[in-house]
Amino acid sequence: MFNRPLGRGTAFASFVIALLALGAGRVSAQQEAKGSGTVAIHAARVIDGTGAAPIVNGVVVITDDKIVAVGTEANVKVPAGARRVDLGDATILPGFIDAHVHLVGRELGDPGEAEQATRDAPGLSAIIGVSNARKTLMAGFTTVRNVGAPNFDDVSLRHAIEMGYVPGPRMRTAAHSIGITGGHCDENGYKPGLFDGDFKTGIADGPEQVRAAVRYQAKYGADVIKTCATGGVLSDGDAVGVPQYTYEELKAMVDEATKLERKVAAHAHGAEGIKIATRAGVASIEHGSFLDDEGAKLMAEHHTYLVPTYSAGEAVEKAVKVGILKGQRAEKGLAAAAAMKHAGDAARKYNVMFALGTDAGVGAHGTNGHEFTLMAQWGGLTPMQSIVAGTLNGARLLGWDDKLGTLAAGKLADVVAVPGDPLKDITAMERASFVMKNGVIYKAPDGVKTTVAQ
Repeated sequence: MFNRPLGRGTAFASFVIALLALGAGRVSAQQEAKGSGTVAIHAARVIDGTGAAPIVNGVVVITDDKIVAVGTEANVKVPAGARRVDLGDATILPGFIDAHVHLVGRELGDPGEAEQATRDAPGLSAIIGVSNARKTLMAGFTTVRNVGAPNFDDVSLRHAIEMGYVPGPRMRTAAHSIGITGGHCDENGYKPGLFDGDFKTGIADGPEQVRAAVRYQAKYGADVIKTCATGGVLSDGDAVGVPQYTYEELKAMVDEATKLERKVAAHAHGAEGIKIATRAGVASIEHGSFLDDEGAKLMAEHHTYLVPTYSAGEAVEKAVKVGILKGQRAEKGLAAAAAMKHAGDAARKYNVMFALGTDAGVGAHGTNGHEFTLMAQWGGLTPMQSIVAGTLNGARLLGWDDKLGTLAAGKLADVVAVPGDPLKDITAMERASFVMKNGVIYKAPDGVKTTVAQ
């Protein structure tokens, strides 16, 4: 399932070797590779992630793993001896951020996906996650928020990436999603007793169990708390939009998470569940399919982000058409996808903040960039608004905007390029041609021109 470890093509292989010879990256089994030396990346334009107009004939200068300068070729002095990378008619952007992924486990429609909970050996889902993480990074997504995984597998994957054992995006991890007995976050449809959970596996009823669940996930490495505030599409036996937690339970969850310096992401499709979760103080509403004006106004007042996951809606529609989803799950999926296409109207009307999230795992990993397109097509955002949702807004939601999300001096050297101009063709965001994380180049176009600055 793996392709080349870094990049593609013989031209790029020579390029990587040249950079490594200059000390541009060092791989360690104890620390993730970081850049070393100075690299100046040139392209026809730079979009810095703030929403400002593009910089024409732009350059981004990186020393080690940090950005040191951003501007036009005319006003940025490139140090002598720096390695110049000329990307031509491309657009340089900050590393993309996906605020809603499930890297661990099989994708919807994968052979064995429906039975993975009962047939897959322990550890397989985490191993699959290694492949998914690499695909995500190569798509230009240098940062993700993984909102739910069994057995703390996402925490282990995060550690493996941070220690340099495998390539992948930097991660915020949630460990077990927290939900009610029999709700969307529970494993349903099996005989009684087979998958009964407790607060340790995220099944919690009542404020005290909810507090215990938050504490347990945080104890073992969760740095964001994910909850299911309403029913969902892919679960059995629950209506997609019905509230599943009371205000008191969600407020206890948010209070406990806040004390532990963590945010809460709330899966919520239905309008009433969105309002309950927003009043309780969650940081983001995931999906928000049936968002109405009252809910959007409330979200704007509480500065609650909307992570609409249009990719999941599209993937579910396709899964119904080819027969992967049937019965109640098919009905729920079509209803949610249809509603998603209108929820953005209410969100834009009240200036709700959007952050990009794909729900990758429902859709295919490595196709995350398609969400930029859908945010424009389904969500009604302009191309620039879509880009900001997947850069600066994502960084703010994750609490990492001090070091990620924009191209600015002092920030981490997470840099992506796409061919052409995404403001004219937003689908260019689906075709990342250059990927740098922490100053290390993981992907570049074949035949890219490199010289040494004089």
